[in-house]
Amino acid sequence: MTGFELGDKVAIITGASKGIGRAIALAFGEAGARVAVSSRKLEDVAAVAMEIDPTGARALAIQAHMGHVDQVKDLVAQTVAKWGRLDIAVNNAATNPHFGPLLTADDGQLEKILDTNVKGYLRLCREVVPHMRAGGGGKIVNLASVAGLRPGLLMGAYSISKAAVIMLTQVLASELGPDNIQVNAIAPGVVRTKFSQALWQNEAILGQVTAGTPLGRIGEPPDVVGAALYLASRASDWVTGTVMVIDGGAMVRSGL
Repeated sequence: MTGFELGDKVAIITGASKGIGRAIALAFGEAGARVAVSSRKLEDVAAVAMEIDPTGARALAIQAHMGHVDQVKDLVAQTVAKWGRLDIAVNNAATNPHFGPLLTADDGQLEKILDTNVKGYLRLCREVVPHMRAGGGGKIVNLASVAGLRPGLLMGAYSISKAAVIMLTQVLASELGPDNIQVNAIAPGVVRTKFSQALWQNEAILGQVTAGTPLGRIGEPPDVVGAALYLASRASDWVTGTVMVIDGGAMVRSGL
């Protein structure tokens, strides 16, 4: 597995208290990385840090709301203060307070979605890139969604935000390539997490999704881990600006 190990790396993962973020954090820890895990509630993310390393030597829990610039700055500052470097950033924190037709979303809901899902990603990138440059390079992995490639069912505002994440990824990949910083995105399909429960707990929607998926099921958080590990490791040193679709084949079916 030469090229996939993370033994000398320091990573930040946002939205790491549960679901996909938690699964990625645990995998990075298993691969040897020192991992700073963050979420809005410290007690939730502290439990994940304990799973990674109860001694605290290789895991750090930090409370950070990606909509608050000062908290994003503090997240990066604490990480660098503890380990002296920063190599990997995984933008995973997201929100979706609106479920329904796009035109029924009010301005407050739209602003919250875009502020967290797009501007929050950009805020973290602003803070981590100087440290990556100082270290000779780095990896940024943005969690997008297949809803950013095709409109998500009753998730129009969220879809718009994830389409923006994909373009953000491509823009930064172009701009940061000369600094040896690779920027890529992962676009999962429907994954069984608390975040997506409005989809998979609805039998009609779940049936529609699974019927349109060649592999015949929705995803589980560990299904996304392999792509994240690849994009964070030396194995992907010549990959940037790409969007890895992890969806059980649903995108190849026109009926989704």
